[in-house]
Amino acid sequence: MNGAVFFLAVNFIVAICFSAVFAVVSTRSLSRAAARWFAAGFGIASLSALCELLIAYADYQMVWAVGAFLTVLGGMLLLLVGICRLYGRPIPWLLIGGFFLASAIECILIYPLQRGTPLQAFAYQTPFALVILASSVVVLFSARRLPIDRGLFVLLLVTGLHFFAKAGLAVLVGAGSIARDYVHTNYALISQSATAVLMVSVGLTLLSVLVLEIMADERSASEMDALSGIANRRGFERGVKAAIAAASSYPHAVVLCDLDHFKRINDTFGHHGGDAVIESFGALLRSSAPSGAILGRIGGEEFAVFLPKTTVEVAALFAQALRAGTMTMSVAGIPSLNVTGSFGVAHLTAPDQSEQMFRQADMALYEAKRSGRNCVRQANQDPHVRHVHLRPIK
Repeated sequence: MNGAVFFLAVNFIVAICFSAVFAVVSTRSLSRAAARWFAAGFGIASLSALCELLIAYADYQMVWAVGAFLTVLGGMLLLLVGICRLYGRPIPWLLIGGFFLASAIECILIYPLQRGTPLQAFAYQTPFALVILASSVVVLFSARRLPIDRGLFVLLLVTGLHFFAKAGLAVLVGAGSIARDYVHTNYALISQSATAVLMVSVGLTLLSVLVLEIMADERSASEMDALSGIANRRGFERGVKAAIAAASSYPHAVVLCDLDHFKRINDTFGHHGGDAVIESFGALLRSSAPSGAILGRIGGEEFAVFLPKTTVEVAALFAQALRAGTMTMSVAGIPSLNVTGSFGVAHLTAPDQSEQMFRQADMALYEAKRSGRNCVRQANQDPHVRHVHLRPIK
């Protein structure tokens, strides 16, 4: 077995492995359709290695030569479809189909030409280059700007341009006088080894994009409270930390809420009744909180709202409106239930005082509960200034 045959075998195995991995990833990925197209693309492209071997060791060389060309091109076009799916771009089906047909005709027409001439070499490699460069353009102009996406763009750009380099190399060193000679040339060894490296690089990068999507989805699910539809304590704390780090100005504020007499609700209406109250209050928070607010269910009936770039006075007004909205909140299945909540408000003026902010808000919430519940208390507030009357949030 010479070196070129070895790399053909390696490329076949690698492509089959990537096809299988993408098929498995498609069962968990948010971009299932894209993963399936990638699996199909690598699977089709793997057949080119078999065709190259059949050119050298079987009859009907032209059939296998055209087959090697079309399986590589077909696999690349399927990868282009998958990349369009992954990056939310429309798929130009007519253009793809027309390009594939035109390239097949071109391959048949250039087959009789002398191998290694500029016309033959560049005509053969250009379709591959155009498809991969089109894929890089899709990534470049997508809305996604993560480092992995920028890395994929660069890798696809290099891969596309390398096909022109392969054509130039074929002209310089020769690719065999006939198709059967290809696997015995130094050009074949260089070409297949370069293809192996780039195929693995592209495959691993595409796989990384999909895996990062899965990880982000899993993290999001692990940080979401399914009952209320807002973040759980872990997600809330992560969101607050990120908001503080991204802030360019202060102050910020936090509102803590505890639904009053929640145990009594559970005892009277059962846990399904308590769940209905949690669901309704979560919906109230989602509909009433301003844009940019971080919402969280931090305990059984305890909730928190972090308000970036908000003064404590404005946060107190929001808490009063939320209190009024809680009193008029409709609970599914229990229309006669009247729910109230107690609220504590505090503010943050420096990034290293977040623990103090939450501690002060908790103390203010405790004061609200001690004062009879169904009220708002502000940290370090004048005890004689207690109520602000607003129209309820609905």
